[in-house]
Amino acid sequence: MQWDLSRAGRLGASLILAGFLAGCAGSPLDSLGLSSDNDQVQPQNSAGDVIGNGSVKVALILPISSQNGQAAAQSLRNAAELAVEDFSGGNAASSNIQIIVKDDRGTPEGARLAAQEAVQEGAELVLGPLFAPNVQAAAAVLRPAGKPMIAFSSDAGVAQRGVFLLSFLPQTDVQRVVGFAQSRGKKAFAALIPQTAYGNVVEAEFMSVANQQGSRVTRVERFQPGNTASLSQAAQRLRDVMSQSDTLFIGEGADGVGAVMQQLAAQGITSRSTQLISTGIWNDPRAIGLPALEGAWFAAPDNSRFNALATRYQQRFGSAPTRLATLSHDAVTLASALTQAYGAQRFADGNLTNPNGFAGQDGVFRFRTNGLNDRGIAVFEIRGGNARAISGAPTSFAGN
Repeated sequence: MQWDLSRAGRLGASLILAGFLAGCAGSPLDSLGLSSDNDQVQPQNSAGDVIGNGSVKVALILPISSQNGQAAAQSLRNAAELAVEDFSGGNAASSNIQIIVKDDRGTPEGARLAAQEAVQEGAELVLGPLFAPNVQAAAAVLRPAGKPMIAFSSDAGVAQRGVFLLSFLPQTDVQRVVGFAQSRGKKAFAALIPQTAYGNVVEAEFMSVANQQGSRVTRVERFQPGNTASLSQAAQRLRDVMSQSDTLFIGEGADGVGAVMQQLAAQGITSRSTQLISTGIWNDPRAIGLPALEGAWFAAPDNSRFNALATRYQQRFGSAPTRLATLSHDAVTLASALTQAYGAQRFADGNLTNPNGFAGQDGVFRFRTNGLNDRGIAVFEIRGGNARAISGAPTSFAGN
Protein backbone atom coordinates (compact mmCIF):
# COMPACT_ATOMS: atom_id res chain seq x y z
CA MET A 1 0.00 0.00 0.00
CA GLN A 2 1.11 3.55 -0.67
CA TRP A 3 1.43 6.35 1.77
CA ASP A 4 -1.90 8.11 1.13
CA LEU A 5 -1.06 11.81 1.07
CA SER A 6 -4.55 12.75 -0.07
CA ARG A 7 -5.96 11.74 3.32
CA ALA A 8 -3.66 13.98 5.32
CA GLY A 9 -6.19 16.62 6.23
CA ARG A 10 -8.92 14.20 7.20
CA LEU A 11 -7.18 11.40 9.03
CA GLY A 12 -4.01 12.98 10.39
CA ALA A 13 -0.40 12.00 10.20
CA SER A 14 -0.62 8.95 12.40
CA LEU A 15 -2.99 7.11 10.08
CA ILE A 16 -1.00 8.11 7.01
CA LEU A 17 2.11 6.66 8.54
CA ALA A 18 0.30 3.52 9.59
CA GLY A 19 -0.80 2.98 6.00
CA PHE A 20 2.72 3.63 4.74
CA LEU A 21 4.43 1.32 7.17
CA ALA A 22 1.99 -1.45 6.31
CA GLY A 23 3.29 -1.53 2.76
CA CYS A 24 3.31 0.86 0.11
CA ALA A 25 1.13 15.10 -15.08
CA GLY A 26 -0.49 16.59 -19.67
CA SER A 27 0.40 18.41 -20.74
CA PRO A 28 2.81 20.59 -22.74
CA LEU A 29 6.33 21.22 -21.58
CA ASP A 30 6.87 23.39 -18.55
CA SER A 31 3.52 22.93 -16.97
CA LEU A 32 0.59 23.32 -19.33
CA GLY A 33 2.20 25.70 -21.76
CA LEU A 34 3.91 28.12 -19.41
CA SER A 35 7.40 29.20 -20.35
CA SER A 36 10.09 31.33 -18.79
CA ASP A 37 10.24 34.99 -19.73
CA ASN A 38 12.11 38.12 -18.79
CA ASP A 39 9.14 40.45 -18.45
CA GLN A 40 8.50 40.97 -14.79
CA VAL A 41 6.29 43.03 -12.55
CA GLN A 42 7.31 44.04 -9.08
CA PRO A 43 6.88 41.34 -6.41
CA GLN A 44 3.79 41.68 -4.28
CA ASN A 45 4.26 40.68 -0.66
CA SER A 46 6.76 37.96 -1.63
CA ALA A 47 9.59 39.01 0.69
CA GLY A 48 9.38 37.27 4.04
CA ASP A 49 6.40 35.11 3.08
CA VAL A 50 6.49 32.13 5.44
CA ILE A 51 3.86 29.41 5.87
CA GLY A 52 3.80 27.42 9.11
CA ASN A 53 6.20 27.67 12.03
CA GLY A 54 7.73 24.20 12.30
CA SER A 55 11.38 23.64 13.02
CA VAL A 56 12.12 21.99 9.64
CA LYS A 57 12.60 24.59 6.90
CA VAL A 58 11.49 23.90 3.32
CA ALA A 59 11.83 26.48 0.55
CA LEU A 60 9.20 27.01 -2.14
CA ILE A 61 10.64 28.75 -5.23
CA LEU A 62 8.02 30.21 -7.59
CA PRO A 63 7.81 32.82 -10.40
CA ILE A 64 5.79 35.18 -8.22
CA SER A 65 6.64 38.38 -10.09
CA SER A 66 6.89 36.91 -13.60
CA GLN A 67 3.98 37.99 -15.75
CA ASN A 68 3.89 34.66 -17.52
CA GLY A 69 3.94 32.53 -14.38
CA GLN A 70 2.22 34.70 -11.81
CA ALA A 71 -1.17 32.96 -11.85
CA ALA A 72 0.38 29.52 -11.51
CA ALA A 73 2.70 30.78 -8.77
CA GLN A 74 -0.21 32.11 -6.74
CA SER A 75 -2.07 28.81 -7.01
CA LEU A 76 1.01 26.83 -6.03
CA ARG A 77 1.69 29.10 -3.06
CA ASN A 78 -1.91 29.00 -1.80
CA ALA A 79 -2.17 25.23 -2.24
CA ALA A 80 0.98 24.90 -0.15
CA GLU A 81 -0.75 26.82 2.62
CA LEU A 82 -3.77 24.51 2.43
CA ALA A 83 -1.45 21.50 2.65
CA VAL A 84 0.26 22.82 5.78
CA GLU A 85 -3.11 23.39 7.40
CA ASP A 86 -4.45 20.01 6.30
CA PHE A 87 -1.52 18.09 7.69
CA SER A 88 -1.60 19.96 11.00
CA GLY A 89 -5.31 19.46 11.56
CA GLY A 90 -6.39 22.87 10.30
CA ASN A 91 -3.94 24.87 12.38
CA ALA A 92 -0.83 26.03 10.52
CA ALA A 93 0.63 27.20 13.82
CA SER A 94 1.10 23.57 14.86
CA SER A 95 2.81 22.47 11.63
CA ASN A 96 6.03 20.47 11.74
CA ILE A 97 7.58 22.31 8.79
CA GLN A 98 8.08 25.94 7.83
CA ILE A 99 7.67 26.91 4.16
CA ILE A 100 9.92 29.78 3.08
CA VAL A 101 8.45 31.24 -0.13
CA LYS A 102 11.01 32.60 -2.62
CA ASP A 103 10.45 34.57 -5.84
CA ASP A 104 12.67 33.57 -8.77
CA ARG A 105 11.17 36.34 -10.98
CA GLY A 106 10.72 33.80 -13.76
CA THR A 107 14.44 33.82 -14.66
CA PRO A 108 17.36 31.41 -14.16
CA GLU A 109 19.36 34.10 -12.37
CA GLY A 110 16.44 34.72 -10.03
CA ALA A 111 16.22 30.99 -9.35
CA ARG A 112 19.94 30.80 -8.60
CA LEU A 113 19.69 33.65 -6.11
CA ALA A 114 16.55 32.18 -4.53
CA ALA A 115 18.31 28.83 -4.10
CA GLN A 116 21.32 30.52 -2.50
CA GLU A 117 19.04 32.34 -0.06
CA ALA A 118 17.21 29.10 0.73
CA VAL A 119 20.47 27.34 1.62
CA GLN A 120 21.67 30.30 3.69
CA GLU A 121 18.38 30.33 5.60
CA GLY A 122 18.63 26.65 6.46
CA ALA A 123 16.20 25.03 4.03
CA GLU A 124 16.66 21.23 3.96
CA LEU A 125 14.46 20.67 0.90
CA VAL A 126 13.43 22.90 -2.00
CA LEU A 127 10.07 22.69 -3.79
CA GLY A 128 10.02 24.21 -7.29
CA PRO A 129 10.96 26.03 -9.44
CA LEU A 130 8.37 25.81 -12.20
CA PHE A 131 10.31 26.57 -15.39
CA ALA A 132 12.95 24.18 -16.74
CA PRO A 133 15.85 26.69 -17.07
CA ASN A 134 15.15 27.84 -13.53
CA VAL A 135 15.24 24.27 -12.23
CA GLN A 136 18.67 23.83 -13.79
CA ALA A 137 19.94 27.09 -12.29
CA ALA A 138 18.66 26.24 -8.82
CA ALA A 139 20.04 22.70 -9.05
CA ALA A 140 23.51 24.07 -9.74
CA VAL A 141 23.37 25.62 -6.27
CA LEU A 142 21.47 22.94 -4.38
CA ARG A 143 23.17 19.74 -5.54
CA PRO A 144 26.66 20.78 -4.32
CA ALA A 145 25.02 21.80 -1.05
CA GLY A 146 23.40 18.35 -0.73
CA LYS A 147 19.85 19.75 -0.73
CA PRO A 148 17.23 17.74 -2.68
CA MET A 149 14.64 19.38 -4.93
CA ILE A 150 11.10 18.46 -5.86
CA ALA A 151 10.55 20.58 -8.97
CA PHE A 152 7.39 21.36 -10.95
CA SER A 153 8.73 21.53 -14.53
CA SER A 154 7.42 18.92 -16.95
CA ASP A 155 10.64 18.93 -18.99
CA ALA A 156 12.18 15.53 -18.30
CA GLY A 157 15.55 16.84 -19.44
CA VAL A 158 16.11 18.69 -16.16
CA ALA A 159 15.59 15.62 -13.96
CA GLN A 160 18.65 14.07 -12.32
CA ARG A 161 19.62 12.42 -9.10
CA GLY A 162 18.48 14.67 -6.28
CA VAL A 163 16.30 16.77 -8.64
CA PHE A 164 12.92 15.05 -8.64
CA LEU A 165 10.06 16.08 -10.94
CA LEU A 166 6.56 15.89 -9.47
CA SER A 167 4.94 17.27 -12.62
CA PHE A 168 2.78 15.55 -15.22
CA LEU A 169 5.24 14.19 -17.76
CA PRO A 170 4.07 13.84 -21.38
CA GLN A 171 5.97 10.57 -21.68
CA THR A 172 3.73 8.98 -19.04
CA ASP A 173 0.58 9.97 -20.94
CA VAL A 174 1.93 8.53 -24.19
CA GLN A 175 2.91 5.26 -22.53
CA ARG A 176 -0.51 4.92 -20.94
CA VAL A 177 -2.73 5.70 -23.91
CA VAL A 178 -0.69 3.76 -26.48
CA GLY A 179 -0.37 0.81 -24.12
CA PHE A 180 -4.12 0.86 -23.54
CA ALA A 181 -4.79 0.94 -27.29
CA GLN A 182 -2.51 -2.07 -27.72
CA SER A 183 -4.42 -3.88 -24.97
CA ARG A 184 -7.58 -3.27 -27.02
CA GLY A 185 -6.06 -4.98 -30.03
CA LYS A 186 -4.72 -1.96 -31.91
CA LYS A 187 -1.67 -2.90 -33.98
CA ALA A 188 -0.93 -0.19 -36.57
CA PHE A 189 -0.32 3.38 -35.40
CA ALA A 190 0.04 6.62 -37.35
CA ALA A 191 0.68 10.03 -35.79
CA LEU A 192 0.10 13.72 -36.52
CA ILE A 193 2.26 15.91 -34.31
CA PRO A 194 3.08 19.65 -34.31
CA GLN A 195 6.63 20.89 -34.77
CA THR A 196 7.06 22.08 -31.19
CA ALA A 197 9.20 21.14 -28.20
CA TYR A 198 6.24 19.23 -26.80
CA GLY A 199 5.80 17.49 -30.14
CA ASN A 200 9.44 16.39 -30.13
CA VAL A 201 9.00 14.77 -26.72
CA VAL A 202 5.78 12.93 -27.50
CA GLU A 203 7.04 11.76 -30.92
CA ALA A 204 10.09 10.13 -29.36
CA GLU A 205 7.99 8.36 -26.73
CA PHE A 206 5.32 7.42 -29.27
CA MET A 207 7.88 5.77 -31.55
CA SER A 208 9.32 3.82 -28.64
CA VAL A 209 6.02 2.56 -27.23
CA ALA A 210 4.08 2.04 -30.46
CA ASN A 211 6.73 -0.30 -31.84
CA GLN A 212 6.30 -2.67 -28.91
CA GLN A 213 3.91 -5.56 -28.31
CA GLY A 214 3.94 -6.60 -31.96
CA SER A 215 2.64 -3.21 -33.13
CA ARG A 216 4.09 -1.00 -35.84
CA VAL A 217 4.18 2.66 -36.81
CA THR A 218 2.85 3.26 -40.32
CA ARG A 219 3.74 6.96 -40.54
CA VAL A 220 4.47 10.04 -38.43
CA GLU A 221 3.62 13.43 -39.93
CA ARG A 222 4.73 16.75 -38.44
CA PHE A 223 3.20 20.17 -39.18
CA GLN A 224 3.81 23.78 -38.29
CA PRO A 225 1.21 24.88 -35.72
CA GLY A 226 -1.00 27.69 -36.97
CA ASN A 227 0.04 27.06 -40.59
CA THR A 228 -3.00 25.82 -42.49
CA ALA A 229 -1.02 24.83 -45.58
CA SER A 230 1.45 22.79 -43.54
CA LEU A 231 -1.37 21.04 -41.68
CA SER A 232 -3.28 20.36 -44.89
CA GLN A 233 -0.24 18.81 -46.55
CA ALA A 234 0.44 16.60 -43.52
CA ALA A 235 -3.19 15.42 -43.51
CA GLN A 236 -2.96 14.58 -47.22
CA ARG A 237 0.15 12.48 -46.67
CA LEU A 238 -1.54 10.63 -43.82
CA ARG A 239 -4.45 9.70 -46.06
CA ASP A 240 -2.16 7.37 -48.01
CA VAL A 241 -1.48 5.13 -45.00
CA MET A 242 -4.74 5.24 -43.07
CA SER A 243 -6.07 2.14 -44.84
CA GLN A 244 -3.18 0.32 -43.16
CA SER A 245 -3.65 2.00 -39.75
CA ASP A 246 -6.18 1.37 -37.04
CA THR A 247 -5.10 4.16 -34.66
CA LEU A 248 -4.08 7.81 -35.08
CA PHE A 249 -2.16 9.61 -32.34
CA ILE A 250 -2.69 13.38 -32.42
CA GLY A 251 -0.27 15.57 -30.48
CA GLU A 252 -2.21 18.84 -30.77
CA GLY A 253 -4.02 20.32 -27.79
CA ALA A 254 -7.32 22.10 -27.32
CA ASP A 255 -6.14 25.32 -28.97
CA GLY A 256 -5.55 23.69 -32.35
CA VAL A 257 -7.23 20.31 -32.44
CA GLY A 258 -10.39 21.72 -34.04
CA ALA A 259 -8.40 22.88 -37.07
CA VAL A 260 -6.59 19.54 -37.14
CA MET A 261 -9.85 17.62 -37.27
CA GLN A 262 -11.16 19.84 -40.08
CA GLN A 263 -8.14 19.06 -42.24
CA LEU A 264 -8.30 15.35 -41.42
CA ALA A 265 -12.00 15.22 -42.25
CA ALA A 266 -11.24 16.78 -45.65
CA GLN A 267 -9.08 13.69 -46.30
CA GLY A 268 -11.76 11.28 -45.07
CA ILE A 269 -10.04 10.64 -41.73
CA THR A 270 -12.55 10.80 -38.87
CA SER A 271 -13.16 9.28 -35.47
CA ARG A 272 -15.71 6.98 -37.09
CA SER A 273 -13.10 5.37 -39.32
CA THR A 274 -10.04 5.47 -37.06
CA GLN A 275 -9.43 5.29 -33.33
CA LEU A 276 -8.07 8.68 -32.23
CA ILE A 277 -5.80 8.89 -29.18
CA SER A 278 -3.88 11.62 -27.36
CA THR A 279 -2.43 12.76 -24.05
CA GLY A 280 -3.74 14.92 -21.23
CA ILE A 281 -3.71 17.95 -23.54
CA TRP A 282 -7.25 16.84 -24.46
CA ASN A 283 -8.34 17.01 -20.83
CA ASP A 284 -9.90 20.37 -21.62
CA PRO A 285 -13.58 21.30 -22.15
CA ARG A 286 -12.74 22.75 -25.57
CA ALA A 287 -11.42 19.41 -26.78
CA ILE A 288 -13.90 17.22 -24.91
CA GLY A 289 -16.79 19.21 -26.40
CA LEU A 290 -15.70 18.72 -30.02
CA PRO A 291 -18.11 16.39 -31.90
CA ALA A 292 -15.19 15.46 -34.18
CA LEU A 293 -13.49 13.77 -31.21
CA GLU A 294 -16.44 11.54 -30.37
CA GLY A 295 -15.08 8.17 -29.27
CA ALA A 296 -11.49 9.40 -28.92
CA TRP A 297 -9.26 8.24 -26.04
CA PHE A 298 -6.79 10.25 -23.98
CA ALA A 299 -4.71 9.61 -20.88
CA ALA A 300 -4.86 11.99 -17.91
CA PRO A 301 -5.03 12.05 -14.12
CA ASP A 302 -8.40 11.51 -12.49
CA ASN A 303 -9.79 14.96 -11.67
CA SER A 304 -12.01 13.95 -8.74
CA ARG A 305 -9.55 14.84 -5.98
CA PHE A 306 -8.44 18.00 -7.78
CA ASN A 307 -12.08 19.07 -7.98
CA ALA A 308 -12.46 18.62 -4.22
CA LEU A 309 -9.27 20.60 -3.61
CA ALA A 310 -10.44 23.31 -6.01
CA THR A 311 -13.69 23.68 -4.09
CA ARG A 312 -11.84 24.20 -0.81
CA TYR A 313 -9.39 26.52 -2.52
CA GLN A 314 -12.25 28.65 -3.89
CA GLN A 315 -13.87 28.86 -0.48
CA ARG A 316 -10.62 29.87 1.17
CA PHE A 317 -9.05 32.23 -1.37
CA GLY A 318 -12.05 33.42 -3.37
CA SER A 319 -10.76 32.28 -6.77
CA ALA A 320 -10.25 29.09 -8.75
CA PRO A 321 -6.81 27.46 -8.69
CA THR A 322 -4.84 26.47 -11.77
CA ARG A 323 -4.59 22.74 -12.47
CA LEU A 324 -1.03 22.77 -11.11
CA ALA A 325 -2.20 23.46 -7.56
CA THR A 326 -2.12 19.75 -6.68
CA LEU A 327 1.64 19.66 -7.28
CA SER A 328 2.55 21.94 -4.40
CA HIS A 329 -0.15 20.46 -2.18
CA ASP A 330 1.32 16.98 -2.64
CA ALA A 331 4.91 18.21 -2.34
CA VAL A 332 4.25 20.02 0.94
CA THR A 333 2.22 17.13 2.35
CA LEU A 334 5.02 14.73 1.43
CA ALA A 335 7.59 16.95 3.14
CA SER A 336 5.45 17.03 6.28
CA ALA A 337 4.85 13.28 6.25
CA LEU A 338 8.51 12.42 5.73
CA THR A 339 9.44 14.77 8.56
CA GLN A 340 6.94 13.03 10.83
CA ALA A 341 8.20 9.58 9.86
CA TYR A 342 11.96 9.76 9.57
CA GLY A 343 13.38 12.47 11.74
CA ALA A 344 16.91 13.43 10.70
CA GLN A 345 16.74 11.13 7.64
CA ARG A 346 13.49 12.69 6.43
CA PHE A 347 14.68 13.80 2.99
CA ALA A 348 17.20 11.06 2.26
CA ASP A 349 17.12 9.70 -1.30
CA GLY A 350 15.94 6.30 -0.11
CA ASN A 351 12.85 7.79 1.53
CA LEU A 352 12.02 10.07 -1.41
CA THR A 353 12.39 7.20 -3.89
CA ASN A 354 10.43 4.57 -1.97
CA PRO A 355 9.40 2.12 -4.75
CA ASN A 356 5.92 1.71 -3.28
CA GLY A 357 5.28 5.40 -3.80
CA PHE A 358 2.70 7.75 -2.38
CA ALA A 359 -0.99 8.47 -3.05
CA GLY A 360 -1.70 12.16 -3.55
CA GLN A 361 -4.29 14.47 -5.03
CA ASP A 362 -3.66 13.16 -8.54
CA GLY A 363 -3.39 9.50 -7.60
CA VAL A 364 -0.35 7.33 -6.96
CA PHE A 365 3.12 8.57 -7.82
CA ARG A 366 6.71 7.71 -7.08
CA PHE A 367 10.11 9.19 -7.82
CA ARG A 368 12.79 7.26 -9.67
CA THR A 369 16.42 7.60 -8.68
CA ASN A 370 17.07 9.53 -11.93
CA GLY A 371 14.61 12.24 -10.88
CA LEU A 372 11.73 11.24 -13.16
CA ASN A 373 8.41 10.00 -11.81
CA ASP A 374 5.88 7.26 -12.38
CA ARG A 375 2.19 8.11 -12.07
CA GLY A 376 -0.97 6.10 -12.07
CA ILE A 377 -3.25 7.78 -14.60
CA ALA A 378 -6.54 6.87 -16.26
CA VAL A 379 -7.69 6.57 -19.86
CA PHE A 380 -10.80 8.55 -20.80
CA GLU A 381 -13.21 8.28 -23.71
CA ILE A 382 -15.02 11.30 -25.15
CA ARG A 383 -18.74 10.69 -25.52
CA GLY A 384 -21.49 13.27 -25.93
CA GLY A 385 -19.31 16.16 -24.86
CA ASN A 386 -18.15 14.41 -21.72
CA ALA A 387 -15.10 12.36 -20.78
CA ARG A 388 -15.57 9.14 -18.85
CA ALA A 389 -12.87 6.84 -17.55
CA ILE A 390 -12.78 3.56 -19.46
CA SER A 391 -9.62 2.35 -17.73
CA GLY A 392 -9.17 3.56 -14.18
CA ALA A 393 -5.93 4.84 -12.77
CA PRO A 394 -3.89 2.16 -10.95
CA THR A 395 -4.07 2.53 -7.19
CA SER A 396 -0.67 0.99 -6.45
CA PHE A 397 2.63 0.09 -8.06
CA ALA A 398 2.34 -3.55 -7.04
CA GLY A 399 4.17 -5.73 -9.53
CA ASN A 400 5.88 -2.76 -11.20
